[in-house]
Amino acid sequence: MASTNIKSGKARKAHEPQRCNGRLRVAAILEAGAAVIAEKGYEAATMAEIAARSDTKIGSLYRFFPNKELLAEAMMARYRENIDTAFDKIDEKVASLSIPALTDALFAVLLELRRAGAAVRLMDAHKDWSVKREEFRGIALKRIAKTLALCSPALTASTARNMAFVILQNMKAMKALSSMTDKKARSGAIKELRGMTQLYLENRLEKA
Repeated sequence: MASTNIKSGKARKAHEPQRCNGRLRVAAILEAGAAVIAEKGYEAATMAEIAARSDTKIGSLYRFFPNKELLAEAMMARYRENIDTAFDKIDEKVASLSIPALTDALFAVLLELRRAGAAVRLMDAHKDWSVKREEFRGIALKRIAKTLALCSPALTASTARNMAFVILQNMKAMKALSSMTDKKARSGAIKELRGMTQLYLENRLEKA
């Protein structure tokens, strides 16, 4: 059985490619690893299957990532980068966004991040990753609060963070609604949740 001890790979390091072809190969490996782990879970995923899915020779895979633990850590680092990139794009234009547009942007980003099944399964793979789960939750909260503060500079830091908690909880509700089998009911419920979030933001940001 594959080890789930994420810490065991820390004595060795992943290889950082310098050439473009190498960086493209690593990107393909990370994408394949995310797909396999999202489908099968961390323990069941094998390096051989990830190599095959990414069309990479197994020797090359191990050259970049000597073990699965290091591959997992690289995937989580990429996930963190994706969070920052997504919110940076919102923050660049947040001053010109209407509240409805801001609502749509936040929902789109957070829903996309929650679809990162591999990251979720990695954080559930081992007790050590419960720390990672809290870390990424904290990152999301900070980024939401920052976006709200940029939208409405009059907000206090504590108010922005409290609002971020509310919005993140709405995202969790969105995930639950998205799993409803009745498509009509699902669509209607998601529309209502989006409308409720928009009204909340309008009320809180206008008062600020």
